[in-house]
Amino acid sequence: MNNPTICAIATAPGGAIGIIRISGSEALTIADRIFRPVGSNAPLADRKPYTLAFGNIVNAENEVVDEVLVSIFHAPHSYTGENSVEISCHGSAYILQQVMFLLTQNGCIPAGPGEFTQRAFLNGKMDLSQAEAVADLISATNKATHDMALSQLKGHFSNELSDLRAHLLKLTSLLELELDFSDHEELEFADRSELYTLACDIHQRLASLARSFEVGNALKNGIPVAIIGKTNVGKSTLLNHLLHEEKAIVSDVHGTTRDFIEDTTIINGIQFRFVDTAGIRPTDDVVENIGIERTYQKLQEAKIVLWLIDQQPTEAEIEDIKERVADKKLIIVRNKIDKSTAHSTFNIQHSTFTTVDISAKYGTNIPVLEQLIVEAADIPQLSESDIVITSARHYSALLLADESLQRVIDSMDLGLSGDLLAEDLRIVIDHLAEITGEERITPQETLQNIFTHFCIGK
Repeated sequence: MNNPTICAIATAPGGAIGIIRISGSEALTIADRIFRPVGSNAPLADRKPYTLAFGNIVNAENEVVDEVLVSIFHAPHSYTGENSVEISCHGSAYILQQVMFLLTQNGCIPAGPGEFTQRAFLNGKMDLSQAEAVADLISATNKATHDMALSQLKGHFSNELSDLRAHLLKLTSLLELELDFSDHEELEFADRSELYTLACDIHQRLASLARSFEVGNALKNGIPVAIIGKTNVGKSTLLNHLLHEEKAIVSDVHGTTRDFIEDTTIINGIQFRFVDTAGIRPTDDVVENIGIERTYQKLQEAKIVLWLIDQQPTEAEIEDIKERVADKKLIIVRNKIDKSTAHSTFNIQHSTFTTVDISAKYGTNIPVLEQLIVEAADIPQLSESDIVITSARHYSALLLADESLQRVIDSMDLGLSGDLLAEDLRIVIDHLAEITGEERITPQETLQNIFTHFCIGK
């Protein structure tokens, strides 16, 4: 590809060391124009790849800007697949800007956002799902999101899709072959029982990948936890303990929290998104009622609900909560154990409800509550090889692919013709190709597969 040579500062400001990355066909030549090596005067293009050169960056007046180390990468063995140079200099903002100015004066153009990874994709160094994993890896905030991004970057998801695509392409090719011999109705290259079994197997694999999105999305964006209860039961105090900072205003005045307060924290390597909501109570205050309505909205969005109480709730209140959290994990948090022993008389009968006694004021049993929250999240132990979907785009494509594959299975149940089966199989392959950024299946690829794997009359 005849792209201009690009450059960009690759490190965050404020560090002791700053790195400037250059990529493109002229990367080595342009770097040579501003770099004066110490020792050997060999041009960078003549040096061995994966080596370092020590020297100075100099300006047009031959004045030294900084002492640097230059890393050398020859195409196609670089991150972008192009000739690349990385200049490691001191982290001064002035020095970095001076080096960038000299590079642009000598033929580079500043890189756009994500352009290095875009070139890696365009040059076949990674597929689209791996390119997306780069952004996820950079933004990972905990071990779980790091492991998921690294697994995708290493190609585990891509390899799974490639395997599925190969099986589907083989079946499509056999069905296409039958169409070529349509004047011989007795010929059937694609064994229908084998096709049916394989289609059901792929259907299960696609469904399993799609189901993993619930876990992946929760880990990536934080598992939503709503803290609900009446006014003045200690919701804001509890939120501050869970976040380990004074995020919410704490007051003895009823109705202090009139809108939800939301923030994230990490417990046992898992990110949770806690929401402190307005206290639930009858009120004529218009603003407070709006806050209570938002409380119920956040309750619907939550996966885990902490129901904070400091006295025995009424049967009506219990039934109302049961109805609202029927599809969620509910933890009943009995607060203010520092004030009363009456908690032992609290009686809420429900086999799936978990109960814990705490003092939000003094932090008593907060670690116990945190452990219960982790258990309620029910996140499986993930290994590096586990494939977990975190992208809504991937999830949507998998659902569409699975929907088309279900049509294939239904068509075989009805005994429909091979041309209908082949069309739906092609649609499945196209949806999977959207994930990795591959080209849609072409007639040429189908023909190539036929001639590669099958021999018809030699």
